[in-house]
Amino acid sequence: MATVYQQQAPPLPPLVRRSPAGPLLVLVWAGAAAVVALWWQDTGSVVGTAGWLTGAGRIAGLLCGYACAVLVGLMARVPLFERRIGSDRVARWHAMAGRYTVCLLLAHIVLILGGYAAQDRASFGHELVTVVLHYPEMLKAALGTIVLFAVGVTSARAMRRRVAHEFWYYVHLLTYAALFLVFGHQLALGAEFTGSTVAQAAWYALYLGVAALVVWFRILTPVRLNLRHRLRVESVHQEAPGVWSVVMRGRRLEKLGAEPGQFFRWRFLTDGLRWTSTPYSLSAPPRRTRLRITVKALGDHSTSVARLRPDTWVWAEGPYGSLTADRRTSGRVLLIAGGVGITPLRALFETLPGQVTLLYRARSAQDLALGAELEAIAGGRGARVLYALNGADGSRPHITPGGLRSAVPGLADHDVYLCGPPGFAEEMYGTLREAGVPDRRIHHESFDL
Repeated sequence: MATVYQQQAPPLPPLVRRSPAGPLLVLVWAGAAAVVALWWQDTGSVVGTAGWLTGAGRIAGLLCGYACAVLVGLMARVPLFERRIGSDRVARWHAMAGRYTVCLLLAHIVLILGGYAAQDRASFGHELVTVVLHYPEMLKAALGTIVLFAVGVTSARAMRRRVAHEFWYYVHLLTYAALFLVFGHQLALGAEFTGSTVAQAAWYALYLGVAALVVWFRILTPVRLNLRHRLRVESVHQEAPGVWSVVMRGRRLEKLGAEPGQFFRWRFLTDGLRWTSTPYSLSAPPRRTRLRITVKALGDHSTSVARLRPDTWVWAEGPYGSLTADRRTSGRVLLIAGGVGITPLRALFETLPGQVTLLYRARSAQDLALGAELEAIAGGRGARVLYALNGADGSRPHITPGGLRSAVPGLADHDVYLCGPPGFAEEMYGTLREAGVPDRRIHHESFDL
């Protein structure tokens, strides 16, 4: 069992930090407006069916090209976005923007080819073959388009449930190759770019800027982190049935800037695990030479974690996530954990200042991972731990708004940190809202993306 630091967290004044989500969305939409303005400036009078189809196809293509750059930028793992907005929120934006991008791509293809076909009085199929085989940069663009559609199909929720995470991950990486392949035809054939060096420079700046973010934050930053801190597995021990903690040692880990409540993406450099990067939260506050995660066996990767050997090299990326003390707006906090969702909340339970209550939902007392640590922390800082366990007959406890208000006086004035399986989190979110907790005080982060 890892050491528990039983210290009374000093009360601090509420901390409110403004999220950059609003300014980021304004910037994204301003970019889209600039793209429309570029099309408008270069477009004269539109005449006939062919003109309308071609014009609509051009604007769809411009917006699609812009959206592709935004998609990559959102998943460049920029610390400002990952830590202040939240990894799950940024990922949801990415998924939503991805759907719009695929629709814009399809609209661009259909409208442009339809306009060319109407202009040449040829069939749609004939125009497709002509454009792909005879227009500059179009053969590469066609290959890139096929890859983008493949990424879109494998990212659909119904399909993603059926494919292995590793397959989805590596198909997703092909997005970079696809954007490289389609970039040339935008400048070679886009009427907005062919006569304007300013427009070309702006487009190059957009794509090169996004590429720089990816290279810096997804390649160079992780390389620097791992060369500097040299993480290895120190020990693996069982916390509850199917739940294991992995303690890792490294050098100067206080320089990581990790906070309780955050997570890393972990890659264990051993057979069967080295090609998979999986997010796990820190289950204890980071120490100068130690980090710890706690993992529930839910799939092939998490099950294999229990078989890790000491001295296995670890490749980490992070820290990520915004489920930290920075989110709180008051001196009173309720933590609600469901199952293995206890891991980030256990670290917060030890370190959050002020009055803290923890509600832990599990099937049985045997399933209370880290239970002894929680009791020790509660005793050391004068906090409360409440449990919601199944009955002797297996019946689930019903957590009601009234029950929560009774168990946690002044609930509406608390900040609530919520972590657990998607169904549990959704149910508890609704219960908290019915109990009078404002939406701005319910803090949740999900990996189910």
